[in-house]
Amino acid sequence: MNRTNKLRFNLLDLVIFVVVLAFAVYLYYRVNRVLAYNWDWTIVPMYLFRKDDETGGWVANLLLLGLYTTIKLALWSIVFSALIGGLMGILRTSKRVFPRMISRTYVELIRNIPPLVFIFVFFFFIAGMLMPLFGIEEFVKNASPNTLQIIGWLATDPKLLTNFIAGVICLSLFAGAYVTEIVRAGIQSIPKAQYEAGESMGLSKWQIMRYIVLPQALARVIPPLAGQFIILIKDSSLVSLISIQELTFIAMEVANSSGRLFEVWIFVGVLYFVICYGLAKVFGKLEKRSESYR
Repeated sequence: MNRTNKLRFNLLDLVIFVVVLAFAVYLYYRVNRVLAYNWDWTIVPMYLFRKDDETGGWVANLLLLGLYTTIKLALWSIVFSALIGGLMGILRTSKRVFPRMISRTYVELIRNIPPLVFIFVFFFFIAGMLMPLFGIEEFVKNASPNTLQIIGWLATDPKLLTNFIAGVICLSLFAGAYVTEIVRAGIQSIPKAQYEAGESMGLSKWQIMRYIVLPQALARVIPPLAGQFIILIKDSSLVSLISIQELTFIAMEVANSSGRLFEVWIFVGVLYFVICYGLAKVFGKLEKRSESYR
């Protein structure tokens, strides 16, 4: 029986592979014969690396810089969305009405607005009023060269720091609403007997949550969190609309200036796939390590 199931699984894999391969060949035929498109993949390395006129060495060019900005944007957004979602998820399970009301209002407000609309509303209305209060532009003007260099490493070009921070806040708030529901579901999946066991040991509510509930809940929410963070990475392309020079923004500029639409966008799609697949593998290892807490 096991051998039959394995044979069926392998046969299904083969069928899927043949279908995907046939579709790829068909697209290639349509592009080459019908559109008479002349492929030129040499354009990709040209926009990945360039020779520096001063040093004569190879340095990162537009596409590589855009990829670097996307990775930094995604990492900061993942960190802050996890913090926001974790806090709001705990508030969602509170027995008090006010914390639950705050968390639910946040979730319903964000979850029922399209991400593109939320980005436009936040950036052009809310961020336009809040960012000047933080004094970011003044800080950049008075910053030392070493500070500006650190900003470039950790975020983006200091001249675009305001837009970068606004993009991180947008992505973090939007993804945080979904992380909130994931954390809430993880906490509520823990049996009440676990709480009662903690109370019998004389632990406080915070200690029960910290030492008993959260470790088990975290182990259960790792798979959906992985999916949500992968979605966040792909959604980071939306902030190109507010002039953040991440990978999609740079790809549009390169594709329009070079005229090589297929080469540029196929390569960019491969880069996004590598990032998302790598994150999925990392969370897969975390899931295996957390099995002992289930």
